[in-house]
Amino acid sequence: MESHPFEPFMPAHAQLLMLGTFPPSQKRWCMPFYYPNYQNDMWRIFGICFFGDKAHFLLEDEKRFNLELIKPFLTEKGIAMYDTAVKVRRTKNTASDKDLEILQAADLDSMLRQLPCCRAVITAGQLATDVFCRHFGISVPKVGAFTEFNFYGRCVRLYRMPSSSRAYPMSTERKAEQYETVFRYLGML
Repeated sequence: MESHPFEPFMPAHAQLLMLGTFPPSQKRWCMPFYYPNYQNDMWRIFGICFFGDKAHFLLEDEKRFNLELIKPFLTEKGIAMYDTAVKVRRTKNTASDKDLEILQAADLDSMLRQLPCCRAVITAGQLATDVFCRHFGISVPKVGAFTEFNFYGRCVRLYRMPSSSRAYPMSTERKAEQYETVFRYLGML
């Protein structure tokens, strides 16, 4: 059994909550934060969307992401991050969602209560989307689309975005186009 290695990253004024499933094993990290695998494209997607530069958050010579840029950027933009699982068992020694057994789901209600300005949630990947939709009893949107739901009188959109894993069959640039629709809806761009 593995417990989640990171604390939720929850800027109080966040308009957006991004949820994956669970981090890869530590041997795959290049930094101690969300989307830590250098082969994962999430920080390249953010670089394209916000700076027009896929390498904006990369320290290419060191093959790692620049955490000193990432955290202040997320805080300034109002982007919170966590995952849908707190405890998992890896059925194989991979980071793939299909090889994860969720033993304890995250407290999604508590997260949304902590983020009173949150108007949108992004789930990156099928398992995260399934966990979220099952919890709130909402329909699963198609990749690139959203479903609205009511959370204690607040209308929130759940956007199902393509996985940032390189295993997902879509170019980084095309993924960025889809993520950009959420950032534009929230007025972040």
